[in-house]
Amino acid sequence: MQSFSGREALAKALTQDVAAALSARLAVQVEAMLAVSGGSTPGAFFAALSQAPLDWSRVIVTLVDDRWVPEESPRSNAALVRRHLLVNNAADARFIPLYNGASSPQAGLAALEARFAQLPLSLAAAVLGMGEDGHTASFFPGGDRLATALAPERGQCFEAISAPNAGEPRITLTLPVLLKADLLALHIEGAAKREALGQALSAGPIEAMPVRAVLRHDPKIYWSP
Repeated sequence: MQSFSGREALAKALTQDVAAALSARLAVQVEAMLAVSGGSTPGAFFAALSQAPLDWSRVIVTLVDDRWVPEESPRSNAALVRRHLLVNNAADARFIPLYNGASSPQAGLAALEARFAQLPLSLAAAVLGMGEDGHTASFFPGGDRLATALAPERGQCFEAISAPNAGEPRITLTLPVLLKADLLALHIEGAAKREALGQALSAGPIEAMPVRAVLRHDPKIYWSP
């Protein structure tokens, strides 16, 4: 785990690593794909990354997961990304949100899978967050489709999930898609999440703290107070 003195220092280091992963892909292919997380944690990171000197016109940005709400909702991760990441240099990036207007994430799955099937790209970078309950992406304790999100039955890229602590129904990239990323990053801030990370790193069932499914594959961890 890399520890930083504050969120600005963390944001700078994470930006450098994400930009390097994107640049490496752009050196050998036409486009590169980045998946980011929402919430309050990535604000400084988004601000820093938006100014990275990349050929953003060749970068595709999507979300690790999102609540199944339209972008007009204050709960939309897509709206957050548009406001805070897709500005400055990154305004030229191509953004693919996950919510597609269907009545539910389950109803929207087929169209979402079809859209991403047109992008024969694995992720250059995936930046995950973590909740104090040990969830990451929309892999929540008690999630009704947690097992298939972690180990898809048909190799799908997405899963619809509802869980007691998740609020709205959600859509998430499945674990195998995330694990294929060249850079798999876990971004956490604050003492409470550091404590939760310590618990997740100890022995225990994945179902209790689903972030363990990611930690077992040695992501690059970034933490600041």
